[in-house]
Amino acid sequence: MKYAILIDAGFIKRKLGSQTQPLDAAGVCAFLASLRAHEALAAMSLHRVYWYDAPPLESRVAKPLLGGRLNFGATALARSNAALLAELCQVPFVSVRRGDLVFRGWKVRQGKLPEKDPSVTLTASDLEPNIHQKGVDMRLGLDIAALTLKAHVDTFVLVAGDSDFVPAMKFARREGAQVFLVTLGHPVRTDMFEHSDLVLNVEGARSPAMPAFVPGDAPVLDSQVNQ
Repeated sequence: MKYAILIDAGFIKRKLGSQTQPLDAAGVCAFLASLRAHEALAAMSLHRVYWYDAPPLESRVAKPLLGGRLNFGATALARSNAALLAELCQVPFVSVRRGDLVFRGWKVRQGKLPEKDPSVTLTASDLEPNIHQKGVDMRLGLDIAALTLKAHVDTFVLVAGDSDFVPAMKFARREGAQVFLVTLGHPVRTDMFEHSDLVLNVEGARSPAMPAFVPGDAPVLDSQVNQ
């Protein structure tokens, strides 16, 4: 039996990284090693890891209020994300699926709009770029459909917390595949649990005891299965 790992990059970056210490390729590989070591996957072989992400924005936009321009490509976050994508492309059996980021103007930071006051004064620091990711959910759904219908894998291991993936999960199960869910402790809607077969409890990515991910390695760590 074969399984594929499908990772929503935006989700795992938020769960295993931070603004001061973004998730890097070494952290991703450590997480993959821990996930592959799970006892629920021990009797299966890996088909491929699919990483769904969007390249960082490279555009320059005008800043409101104080003026000037913001170069998205020059930010530390953009550089770290670009480096992560480039390094993951070199990892064996990892396929990077790219969506797009779209800048849609500026928005007020959360918590800056009072509920009852009739007016509010905003400063430049109260505004942040309104950036949306496009195409990632669609690509993940299409891959699940193709891998299921072509019988390339028997089990999908989905690392995500977005209920938008539920239709793809339902499709895979209706066609005879199994769906294992990895939420990394994130609270998700009940329909994600309803349309998965197992929920895997996997350790985080920054433990120094975790080995690097090498496809074909035998599992070396123990984990638990939560049903």
